[in-house]
Amino acid sequence: MSKRIVKVYPRFERVWHWTQMALIFVLLFTGLGMNGVHSLLPFGPAVIFHTIAAILLLVLWIFVTVWLFTTGTWKQFIPRKEGMIQVARFYALGVFKGEKHPYHKVYWHKHNPLQAATYFVVKLMIFPAVWGSGLFYLTYNLWEDSAIAATLLVVMANVHLLAAYVVAAFVVAHVYLLTIGRGFRHHVKPMVTGYEEVDLTPEQEAYLEANEPERLKPRNA
Repeated sequence: MSKRIVKVYPRFERVWHWTQMALIFVLLFTGLGMNGVHSLLPFGPAVIFHTIAAILLLVLWIFVTVWLFTTGTWKQFIPRKEGMIQVARFYALGVFKGEKHPYHKVYWHKHNPLQAATYFVVKLMIFPAVWGSGLFYLTYNLWEDSAIAATLLVVMANVHLLAAYVVAAFVVAHVYLLTIGRGFRHHVKPMVTGYEEVDLTPEQEAYLEANEPERLKPRNA
């Protein structure tokens, strides 16, 4: 293995990340306002902005899902047992002792085992819960005459609210973890420039130098 600075985050992935972040913040802000947590935005405009942001995010997720499967990037989010306990121990205890992170980022595994497992749960369980319950809300006029409409609305409201708070907790944890180790700026920079230092096998390094040299920064850069 050799350490090289490689463009591991293509432009689409970076645009997706920051657009998703902005839309989630809009949804959390307007959603909290609609639930009476703050009064910084009137209820009517909050509903409108919340709905627009939700539709835009749903469209973005559709494009992202297609991109993940057509490029094979979905494999990055498959949980792995190897190293899971070590990484969990680091976040629970080692980080407070000043220990080094036990995971060394490699080209085909951008996320450590705990990150991959977390993203897997969020993308396959939490986000679908947000989508489904939100779409039920959005299409309420189509089923409001149902005999169980009142009960279903309460159930969907609570599912939507619970999933939203889980997303909020995920955002808080995500930002907190960016401050660990070499600092916030170091962790955020790769998602701005696309480049990050990773471990490459000799075969991977040779392939990139021969076929995609633009993804490799010179060793002395």
